[in-house]
Amino acid sequence: MSHAETTARSKTSYVCLPCRASYKQPYLGDHERRCPRCAQPLIHVGSAFAAPKRRDTAGWRVLSALLNAGVRFHKSCCGGPGYRPRTLPEVRERMAYAKATGEPFARALVRYEVP
Repeated sequence: MSHAETTARSKTSYVCLPCRASYKQPYLGDHERRCPRCAQPLIHVGSAFAAPKRRDTAGWRVLSALLNAGVRFHKSCCGGPGYRPRTLPEVRERMAYAKATGEPFARALVRYEVP
């Protein structure tokens, strides 16, 4: 692949939760990518992702809850991925709502407001 082909391709983000690291790379299909620091598999999180700072422990805990529930950060038709909780209390509130109502956890996490 030429340099022009690589740079013309849009990039997407991959995350390593243990290393608290994010990498922007061209999307080349669903083949496994490994973290260059620890060799663990990277999680494809999408092109509308902005990583928390490495020292932001709470931010990485929120991100871990989202990713482990299957929530990703892909662009929608209107530009962004939609609402994503940014704090642990927002995650806890949505977890409690999911448990009380039976709504799938991933769907409750992306609710802008909890009724």
